[in-house]
Amino acid sequence: MNNMDKIYNKDITRQVNEWTHKIRKEGYQLDRQIRSIQREEEKVKRSLREAAKKGDKAVCTILAKEILGARKAISKIHTSKAHLNSIQMQMKNQLATLRVCGALQKSTEVMQSMQRLIKVPEVAATMRELSKEMMRAGIIEEMLEETMDTIEDPEEMEEQAQEEIDKVLWEITQGTLGKAPAAVTETPGASAVVAEPTVEEDPEELMEMQSRLEALRS
Repeated sequence: MNNMDKIYNKDITRQVNEWTHKIRKEGYQLDRQIRSIQREEEKVKRSLREAAKKGDKAVCTILAKEILGARKAISKIHTSKAHLNSIQMQMKNQLATLRVCGALQKSTEVMQSMQRLIKVPEVAATMRELSKEMMRAGIIEEMLEETMDTIEDPEEMEEQAQEEIDKVLWEITQGTLGKAPAAVTETPGASAVVAEPTVEEDPEELMEMQSRLEALRS
């Protein structure tokens, strides 16, 4: 290996390490995002339990939707983290390839992960920057936007959503709501959850809580 090759390999190694550092940093940002959403979810859970004790099914349903939305947001973030971890592993493979072959290799797996991450608002800006650098380095090719969306039946989606809401209600209220909502709406006070003196729910506080969750998921 001549001096030019050594300089090239050193520069590329530094570049790959920089990519790995940025990807790891984005992973930490996603971890913080998850913790923020989880903290808001716990607040909504407490409000839902209080509303269930008062037999307020309408408020419980609204809060259950917020919890469901928070959990789906966390699930999407975990998926994004999996893609970030996959790219990090591929970067290690690229360094191993560089030592053996003296050059980086194209990676379909990296390209697919980058294509998905560019659509994730939390990491989109960094991923666009990295994708351009990886294209110049020859690891990935120019990415095309996916235009085909899955068409779902609205009625089926609504039915699935209601099932998920019922599951959340059943879980948080320990069976008081969800699978058997009539037990609360028709005979309030006869539920398994014993009513205790509680602070009246403030509609403005409820709206503020919903706004915070929306902001965290956006």
